Amino acid sequence: MNKYILPLSIAGTVIGGTVIAKDYATGGTCSSKETVSGKTIIITGANTGIGKETARELARRGGRIIMACRDMEKCETAAREIRSETLSHHVYARHLNLASLKSIREFAKKITEEEENINVLINNAGIMRCPYWKTEDGFEMQFGVNHLGHFLLTNLLLEKLKNSGSGRIINVSSLAHKVGQIDFNDLNWEKKKYDTKAAYCQSKLANILFTKELAERLDGSGVTVNAVHPGVVNTELGRHTGMHKSNFSSTILGPFFLFLVKSPRLGAQPSIYLAVAEELEGISGKYFDVNKQKDPAPQALDEETARRLWEISAKLVGLKSENSDPQLQSTFTVNMDNVSAVS
Repeated sequence: MNKYILPLSIAGTVIGGTVIAKDYATGGTCSSKETVSGKTIIITGANTGIGKETARELARRGGRIIMACRDMEKCETAAREIRSETLSHHVYARHLNLASLKSIREFAKKITEEEENINVLINNAGIMRCPYWKTEDGFEMQFGVNHLGHFLLTNLLLEKLKNSGSGRIINVSSLAHKVGQIDFNDLNWEKKKYDTKAAYCQSKLANILFTKELAERLDGSGVTVNAVHPGVVNTELGRHTGMHKSNFSSTILGPFFLFLVKSPRLGAQPSIYLAVAEELEGISGKYFDVNKQKDPAPQALDEETARRLWEISAKLVGLKSENSDPQLQSTFTVNMDNVSAVS
């Protein structure tokens, strides 16, 4: 038997016990009842967890959902499930591997050819605390997927978002950004011992810095971008942490964690809220902790760091960056010459 099953039932019956109590403790559901009829919504990592539940709810609200996933078998299965449950024929599975710049460009090209505009882009996919792996292009996996992959994807789809008149971009980050630091001298973890926790925190901080800089660049375009911490959610994202393998964690701490840990359905609520809420029209460059706007960590507000990260990210993924600083580019070349495969 899965050791999480018993503690979960205990949390539901002994610790305060009702769904209402758990909903309150984890932020509750999206308060907005707005529909998204006919709107085109792209969700990365939509075959499981938060992404799947976000796709399900937005399909139920009338959206044209494009589920962008690496594992097409799982993606097709999830899309069929959502179509069947919501009775919506407008749920589509598309291949996207965020660990491959080639795949990202191919996905963006297909979307650009097929879609007149994009109303909402939810950068949901992520990887957490994996071993020291590299992407197809030689980037440390967590930084490559969580930040660089979504950085490139978003930039390639910006014109379609602008075409919608009021596009929204949602970057799923994490409370872990608070202890993150951007190490410009070794973003790829080739000069120091690999710390998978620190690498994850760096990537989540990068999400918010990207959000801040992108908001500045999109000012006046009609497109908004915000970052969100969805809360602590019970999904496959934590499969590399090893917590589920710990007898102490699963049997002793389990009842307490699982009272506060969200289901994927609850974890999806902040993304849904940012995608549909009328009161967020025009709000951009902000950080939301679950459904409430809050200040991120001080290092996530540093304008120079955000600008520098943008310039370096653009160079890494092969984008031409406007207003680039020649001195910064020169510094980058010296500090980052160990990073392989710059397009």
